[in-house]
Amino acid sequence: MTVLELRQYTLHPGRRDELITLFEREFVEAQEEVGARVVGTFRDVTDPDRFVWIRAFDDMASRHAALTGFYGGPVWMRHRDAANATMIHFDDVLLLEPVGDGFSSTSRAAIGKGRRGPSRVLAVVWTGGAAEPDTATVERLLGVTPVLARTAPYVNDYPALPVRDEQAVVWFASYTWPAGAAAARERLAAHPLGHEPGLEVLELEPTARSALR
Repeated sequence: MTVLELRQYTLHPGRRDELITLFEREFVEAQEEVGARVVGTFRDVTDPDRFVWIRAFDDMASRHAALTGFYGGPVWMRHRDAANATMIHFDDVLLLEPVGDGFSSTSRAAIGKGRRGPSRVLAVVWTGGAAEPDTATVERLLGVTPVLARTAPYVNDYPALPVRDEQAVVWFASYTWPAGAAAARERLAAHPLGHEPGLEVLELEPTARSALR
């Protein structure tokens, strides 16, 4: 079993790069040392003040232990004021469980290394209720095989970090170039699914140290 968090942070205007620099320098290894996996860190292409990231755990017990260890540990205590000062909202979080294969293990650039993009990740988030879209249709529109995840059937046992109390399905798709993501968004926009009120499409640009690219 793997548990994922899809985390979207709304930041004060103009402070996203400040948070990313701090996050990539201080928070990646510190979390992984206590059992979390920082799968991906992203700039939202359509919103200059949104930072999106994905965190994974082996199971809910590992999640609780890792969150307790990190947020009670010295690295977060030392830098939390600087991180929190960049944020307006940090509670847009989906607690998910992959369906089938999850994200493949990938390497990450060293601190101060790596580069932004040029790849893109699309996260297609469905919260439209019972009429879940057909996965084959979504996959055809995306043009690649996505990672599929659904709301994890577990109680959030770390209430200091709230999660959204709703059922969701998320398809994650990776593209080597921005043009691939743009073409997928055009296909979604031309299809009735793209106009459903319960659908959100996030176009994400990997940060320099994002493992998922």
